[in-house]
Amino acid sequence: MDATLQKYRDIFDKKTFCYVATVGKDGAPQVTPVWCEFDGTHVVFNTARGRVKDANLARNPTITLAASDPDNPYRYVQVKGRVAEVTEQGADPHIDKMAKKYLGKDQYPGRKPGERRMIVKVLPERVQGMG
Repeated sequence: MDATLQKYRDIFDKKTFCYVATVGKDGAPQVTPVWCEFDGTHVVFNTARGRVKDANLARNPTITLAASDPDNPYRYVQVKGRVAEVTEQGADPHIDKMAKKYLGKDQYPGRKPGERRMIVKVLPERVQGMG
């Protein structure tokens, strides 16, 4: 693991939001806050099929995310990389796990009928941090 990422790994264990930037079809960045975690190799987040992130990542797997430490917002990490995997397998239990972390609820309360959840795994290529 990158030494810089190791230094900031604890940020992902907290209730911090990752601001995920993808590239839109017009070439402009699109930024969305998401719940996130680090699995030891990838920064992982969960989203739903059909959202702008989904379409952007299908066209261009390049991604940047930033997260600040909720205990010290002047301490942050930025991760640039590529999407290594997108899967629907295990995505429903994963969003429930994230709801437990962020909301203290056993099940994700924002589920919509017919929604197909997906897990996105980002392989860090460049990491920068401050604080």
